[in-house]
Amino acid sequence: MHFVNAKTILSGSGGCYGMNIYRGCTHGCIYCDSRSKCYQFTHPFEDIEVKQNAPELLEKALRSKRKRCMIGTGSMSDPYMHCEEELRLTRKCLEVILRNGFGAAVQTKSDRILRDIDLLDEINRTAKCVVQMTLTTYDDALCKILEPNVCNTKRRIEVLKMMRERGIPAIVWLTPVLPFVNDTEENITAILNECVSAGVKGVISFGMGMTLREGDREYYYAALDRHFPGMKERYIKRYGNAYELPSPEAGKLTKIFRRICSENGIMYDPEKCFSYMRELPERYEQLSLF
Repeated sequence: MHFVNAKTILSGSGGCYGMNIYRGCTHGCIYCDSRSKCYQFTHPFEDIEVKQNAPELLEKALRSKRKRCMIGTGSMSDPYMHCEEELRLTRKCLEVILRNGFGAAVQTKSDRILRDIDLLDEINRTAKCVVQMTLTTYDDALCKILEPNVCNTKRRIEVLKMMRERGIPAIVWLTPVLPFVNDTEENITAILNECVSAGVKGVISFGMGMTLREGDREYYYAALDRHFPGMKERYIKRYGNAYELPSPEAGKLTKIFRRICSENGIMYDPEKCFSYMRELPERYEQLSLF
């Protein structure tokens, strides 16, 4: 972990902004796209770069905005990785968001988000808050291999249910789906049934597959060699160096995905989910608890 003074904290335009308080991650997910060389990391991925002046930068940026909007975090680096326990920069930024009357959209895999449920609740009462949770693998043993340093899917589902009890809407990222690994009807159905039980607002899927590019691919293949001998060769034979790797079961799994979501009133079109997360209406009503 090392500290920097960043020059800016917000990115984006059009009334919706994103921020990454940290760069890098310690969750160790074997498929992580953020490891890709295109993101130009100049330090080891697990040596977290901490933007120590993030709260001050955010305060200044939000005070300059003429109109309230949604502030997202977690798209590149999880805001609730291990260092947040000590540093609490995510919490400080949420306090800034609340104080200035903005909305928040927070993406994570970690139950550490519960440490800030009081702030998320208050943001949701005064503006709007959306919690985004990534769910990929229902089986505990397999989840431990794919996402080794973060709580398992069942615990994340408990988090979603706690958010529902507070009236905080949730969006689930059902991605990536790894070919020949977790691309089974049993896995996808189990996760979606839990999404129904947790009352999530929407589920985002990008065609039941994954992406690989330089930097990410090498890390993923090394993990396959450790945990699934022979699997790397199977990938190379089928996909070569392709960026997009759709599951051979994509068609069947997508039909299951759309059916379960449609039957239970869950948004599943990615653009509709993104539009919902970007929107901060003048008047916002919490989810009904009933």
